[in-house]
Amino acid sequence: MILAGNLQKLSTIACQRLPYTAANNSRRYSNGIPQYDVVVIGGGIVGSASARELIKRHPNLKIALIEKENRFAYHQSGNNSGVIHAGIYYKPGSLKAKLCVRGLELSYKYLDEKGIKYSKCGKLIVATQRSEVPRLFDLYERGIKNGVKDIQLLDKKEMNEIEPHCRGLQALWSPHTGIVNWADVTKSYVEDFVERGGKSYLNFEVKKFIETESAEYPVTITDIQDNTVEAKYVLTCCGLHSDKIAVMTGCPEEPKIIPFRGEYLYLVPNKSSLAKTNIYPVPDPRFPFLGVHLTPRIDGRIIVGPNAILAFSKEGYRWGDINIKELKDIIGFSGFRKMAMKYAGFGIKEMARSVVMPLQVWQIQKYIQDLTTADVERGPAGVRAQAMAKDG
Repeated sequence: MILAGNLQKLSTIACQRLPYTAANNSRRYSNGIPQYDVVVIGGGIVGSASARELIKRHPNLKIALIEKENRFAYHQSGNNSGVIHAGIYYKPGSLKAKLCVRGLELSYKYLDEKGIKYSKCGKLIVATQRSEVPRLFDLYERGIKNGVKDIQLLDKKEMNEIEPHCRGLQALWSPHTGIVNWADVTKSYVEDFVERGGKSYLNFEVKKFIETESAEYPVTITDIQDNTVEAKYVLTCCGLHSDKIAVMTGCPEEPKIIPFRGEYLYLVPNKSSLAKTNIYPVPDPRFPFLGVHLTPRIDGRIIVGPNAILAFSKEGYRWGDINIKELKDIIGFSGFRKMAMKYAGFGIKEMARSVVMPLQVWQIQKYIQDLTTADVERGPAGVRAQAMAKDG
């Protein structure tokens, strides 16, 4: 167990008055090796936000942020729908609900402070079948209990005043839901971190952790090119590779990270008028996905999607992206096999929608009837890290 103790101690940093002086803010070296009080691994939005907050609260700490790619927000943080969620979906009283509601407020405040472009375009969650109406009401009640501001239940006429092309029986309107490019936010966090004296590393892909006998810097981190840093504490925020890094530190192999690719379509430019807000279906509670939706982007395009299919690599953005070792590891995991058997029908349908574009368009036609296959073209894809236990 290399890091278990150190990671546990890390959570106490915010509660202690650590005996560091301003002079300690300059980088130390031992035999040419950079030494840090805290090393944060992972340059996505979670890692960059964590590094920024640590150095903001503890300016005398020497902190490094390391990322394996050649830019920050390379994977999940840069390949997503770009939605600023309001907190409707989560169980009342849960940490997710509290963080989402508070996070929306803090996000808009930060975006305004930094001048990062966003749009508070709102979101409609649309019930197209009578069986979905009770679930829509449940979402409304959840939102109210979670403290989501200004949400409303709309009838068809009220819905069409917001989105004239949208069809459905009823809708839930969330006016404060917005859109942003989260990669821009991540990069801004890194800039804040560096401006406060933090050190960032790109192209630093962790190969191993070594527990040393040093009382002051007990952890040595080495990358695949044998570059090395030493740390007192390590915080890992590794997204798709979280389980791999956890095993490197001596932690259990579970939960496993199962990669699911979400593929998007673009509306062709002359059809962008079909949607000016986020339009979502009522989610199916059996699955951990929100369903195929329409989302405006900051660049002016409208994306349709995503689907949810197994990626054959943790960085499998296309069908041809296959990592045999990772795929064998996924298939060999009993939790994945149980999940695959339970949701085999859903999985087959999602794979079919990936290959046959009209099937994905049909999903959207449930609430945007005017949409045709000629109105869409292939768009980007993202890979979601789904943590999974043995029971699937």
